[in-house]
Amino acid sequence: MNTRYLKILQLTGLPAILLLFFMSSHAQNKTFKLTPDGDTINIIRNDGLRYGKWVIHVDEIRGEPGYEEEGIFDKDKKEGIWRQYNLNGDLTGVENYRFGGKDGIQQYYTYLGDLIREESWKGYNPDAPYDTIPVYGAGNGEVIDQKIVKAVQYSVKHGEWKYYEPGSGRLIKTEKFDRGFPIKDGSPLVAQTVTPEKAKKPDKTPEMLDWEKKNKGKKKALRDGRTNL
Repeated sequence: MNTRYLKILQLTGLPAILLLFFMSSHAQNKTFKLTPDGDTINIIRNDGLRYGKWVIHVDEIRGEPGYEEEGIFDKDKKEGIWRQYNLNGDLTGVENYRFGGKDGIQQYYTYLGDLIREESWKGYNPDAPYDTIPVYGAGNGEVIDQKIVKAVQYSVKHGEWKYYEPGSGRLIKTEKFDRGFPIKDGSPLVAQTVTPEKAKKPDKTPEMLDWEKKNKGKKKALRDGRTNL
């Protein structure tokens, strides 16, 4: 019997028949952890991908505070609600994920539980072959066309971001975004994205038209610079 399962048997005191059931249910798992309540978390299957419920611990490093986060992985991508805690166990953030990227409303708190920031994100599906993005006109931010591009996994700021004063809960600042672009005065702040028109050719003079008529079909005919030819 696998020494790992023998150790589990010794620690849990499971009857052999239950241990055999436990072993068969985890045969596809490369690694995993057990909580004190016997729940299985932090699963890495034989394909090397993370699945199911995970609890991730990050120690304090270089002045950055440590934290823990918990949520669900689906084929190595975060999915659904994820919660963040400081190392004292206080809830500091509630995030929503889709396709491995942030999507929807994200909320962040002080250790006392005061909401200090609310973000809005849009996640894109990496499994979809193509994605449609807007093409803006110059100056007014009006959407004048739609462009189809190959989709990749990513998230962009989209919607309204709100900032609150700790303690009072007073709204002190708002920002708005349209698919990654900041919005000011109701229009996205974007660069000119419209394909420029081709340069207009100058009108031909009568002399040029006469020369072309006389030399039509002559492969070696050359203009000599006279009369703008």
